[in-house]
Amino acid sequence: MAPAASTAGEPGTILVLADSLSFYGPGGGLAADDGRIWPNLVGADTGRDVELFARIGWTSRDIWWAITQDPRVWAALPKADVVVLAFGGMDSLPSPLPTALREQIRYVRPAALRQKVRDAYGWVQPRLSRAGWPMALPPRVTVDYYEKIRGAIAHLRPGLPILVALPPTHASPYYGYAHPGRVPTSAAIAGWAAEHRLPTVDFYPVTAADFTDSPGEMNPDGIHWGLHTHRAIAALVAPAVTDLLTGPAESP
Repeated sequence: MAPAASTAGEPGTILVLADSLSFYGPGGGLAADDGRIWPNLVGADTGRDVELFARIGWTSRDIWWAITQDPRVWAALPKADVVVLAFGGMDSLPSPLPTALREQIRYVRPAALRQKVRDAYGWVQPRLSRAGWPMALPPRVTVDYYEKIRGAIAHLRPGLPILVALPPTHASPYYGYAHPGRVPTSAAIAGWAAEHRLPTVDFYPVTAADFTDSPGEMNPDGIHWGLHTHRAIAALVAPAVTDLLTGPAESP
């Protein structure tokens, strides 16, 4: 079993693989070292530095691409004492128009045509999203990527503790306020985590309550969170991370 980074003398880091819910606040994106976002709140609670790898729109497929293609992840993994997998929410969103189409809009020229295409996409997407299908990634594909990610981490750092976050919900007009894919995606991730004896934390209850009870404190897009939600998520994640940092590591 590979030694944990902390055995080298200095405490290791918390490596967080996530999407934009890890760094967006009520007014937009925040810097990776901002003390108000939940990964850094967890780091402060546990006395650990945090390495955050996340981008807006990332699905489990994008996380897989990141850990296989981004040399910064390769440099961070040997120093980690625990990994938090905090993505999957984008996987579960309705995607009646192909994700690849959305990603290609930025390349349309000239600018006037690009704006027309973007406006058309913005009109069609929420209306078709109400059907709830197809999803960005089917649950079986999501779990396949989770397993690839787990396998890659276990290959490089056998026994490195992994914490899995189950997807949150949203209240977004951009997706027609529809999110039927959350339940099957969460169930698939939870089943996969149980199979590999990986602990989970569920982001759904906190986010469902805050979108209902405190919508004015959330980001107006109905997807990203207010700072009070970041604090609540940190309060959920920090004890689970502490348990992994203080408990015995097990081989996968």
